Amino acid sequence: MFSFAATARRPRRKPSLTPMIDVVFLLLVFFMLASQFGREPVVPLALGGGGSADYSGPPRLLEIAPDAVTLNGVAVPEAALSATLTELTEARSDTIVLRATPGTRLQRLVDVAEALRAAGFTTLAIVE
Repeated sequence: MFSFAATARRPRRKPSLTPMIDVVFLLLVFFMLASQFGREPVVPLALGGGGSADYSGPPRLLEIAPDAVTLNGVAVPEAALSATLTELTEARSDTIVLRATPGTRLQRLVDVAEALRAAGFTTLAIVE
C-alpha cells in the first residue's frame, strides 16, 4: 500500500503575473484606440480675411443680448427673425453680422447662429 506521509511535499509555485499584465495593456491600447476623444459639435463659420468687400445690400447687424435680439437696432422676436432677415436679403448666402452684447453667454450666440443656419442662412460673420 502507498503511504501518503512518506511522499515529499513539492514546493508551491507562485503564479506569474506577466500574462495578466499583458492582457491589461492590450485592453488599455484597445480602448484608447476605440474611443473618440474631443469630438464636440462644431459650428461652421465662414472666416473672411477681415474687411472683405463682398458685403452688399442693406445693413444686417444682429445684436444678441441675454434676453433679446435686435436687428439694426430694432427689437425682433426670435420667432420672426427668419422672416425679417429674408426681407433684407436677396439670397440666403448674403452676409449677416452677429454681435453679442456684453454679458451675453457664448451659448446664446451659438443658439441664435444655429437657428439662422437651420433657416438657411449660410454666411454668418461674428464681430466683437
